[in-house]
Amino acid sequence: MSRPARTVLYIRLPVWKIWPGGVIYIADFIHKQRPEIRQELLDMALISKGERRAALKAKLLELRPDVVAFSWRNMQTFGPHPENDALDVVMNYEYSPKPWRRLKAAGSALGIIWDYASARLDNFGFMRLVRKLLPQARIVVGGTAVSIFGKYIAEHVPNDTVVVAGEGEEAMLAVVDGYEKPAGNHYYRDHAGRVHHRPTVEDFDLARLTAVDFGYIEAIFPGFHAYLGDTIGVHTKRGCPFQCHFCLYNKIEGARQRFRAPDEVVKEIEALTRYGVKHIWFTDAQFCSTRRSTDHVEEILDQMLARRIEITWSGYLRLNHLTPRVARKMLDSGLASIDLSFTGSQDIVDSLTLGYDLQQQMAAFKLFQETLTTQQVKLYMPLNAPGETVATLRATIDRIKELYAMFGRDQVLPFIFFIGVQPDTPVERQLLKQGYLKPGYNPLSLWPFTIKKLLYNPDPLGRVIGRSYLQAMEELDPTSDYIGRATMEILEGELAEFEARQQAFDPIRETP
Repeated sequence: MSRPARTVLYIRLPVWKIWPGGVIYIADFIHKQRPEIRQELLDMALISKGERRAALKAKLLELRPDVVAFSWRNMQTFGPHPENDALDVVMNYEYSPKPWRRLKAAGSALGIIWDYASARLDNFGFMRLVRKLLPQARIVVGGTAVSIFGKYIAEHVPNDTVVVAGEGEEAMLAVVDGYEKPAGNHYYRDHAGRVHHRPTVEDFDLARLTAVDFGYIEAIFPGFHAYLGDTIGVHTKRGCPFQCHFCLYNKIEGARQRFRAPDEVVKEIEALTRYGVKHIWFTDAQFCSTRRSTDHVEEILDQMLARRIEITWSGYLRLNHLTPRVARKMLDSGLASIDLSFTGSQDIVDSLTLGYDLQQQMAAFKLFQETLTTQQVKLYMPLNAPGETVATLRATIDRIKELYAMFGRDQVLPFIFFIGVQPDTPVERQLLKQGYLKPGYNPLSLWPFTIKKLLYNPDPLGRVIGRSYLQAMEELDPTSDYIGRATMEILEGELAEFEARQQAFDPIRETP
């Protein structure tokens, strides 16, 4: 295709029901740049599995688009989400003392892997269906999964497919203009099946990203109203200057923070409230992280307050540049919960290069303490990360107790998760060097024991944490307590027993 496109069909590939923000931003941008192009969005998250292929075929034959753009969110199984609970499965398989539970978990694990493999095959099958029905159409594939595994995807897509890794606005604009001047970080599988890579040579200017025209989105997206009672994603910036060992945001979005105009962000939020939206999630890597981004956040909060926008909001926070003034504005503008990555040990903060001072973070919590009423404190804790010890785990437990004292036990939710090893991250390089991962391993392997390794929770502490988690699950009354709190309390006792056993096997030698 060398002529400009007249019709574009976006296909949101199957995932759990979650607002398709990325593809909506792209469609809105293309509409504003090329308003003559007809666009539609088909969301397979809203279509039952057995009906997806037929729905896609019908839409392709009806619309006969020049460009078919797929949005692919995730490809790996180790991240628990609403469609499966890989964490419970791994915990039971690895650490349950009851054989029948381990057997049941093994069956569940095989089911998850089957779903994972079949979903991948189905997605490539949808692309082949496009090529079969519309030989002249250009296919585009983008989304989070593609940003991480772009090269792999490029090797498996049909010919004449553009595989966008990272930001999609410039790449998509080039495609609809005829692809004579390719743009953006992408791979291209040409008509002969050869794969070419165009690395990022520019960052998209976010000043061009104005408030989404939801009236237009409503017109092209039949599933629009299905999401209005859910949490809707809004982003204020892109890029992350931090180098956290397990994270890819600084590669996907770049290390340089770029900001949307605050008034455009607030217009977008205000427009959502007119549709009855009650809660938004700021989808930035971190809503406030640097001093400059905290100033930007304050401008957004000021405008939300000035316009008297009635909404609640959340987002991943970094508290090191928080001031009493900003904390007050957060609460007054509708902050629903304080969500942040948390460990109670500065040693772990440093080993994961999280880039903050723990004492500064704890001091920032105190800025919320006196005025916090209904907001919850959600702690996303990367337990048993590389460098974790009994001492660092105890430090985390002690810090959690401090937060209980500040906000009340029922208001603090420790979320237990383990680092998911992603390709081309510092933690992956560290684990390869240590021999935990083998050189040349496949991060998209279907082999269960490789998948399990990518949910990083090695022994001996992994067993202690796993047994604590399972005990909490067995004893917990979900109407009166929360699994993370119960696990951490059981873990405190288990660590004491673990340390006693270690000392029994490795008695302290006399100093010569």
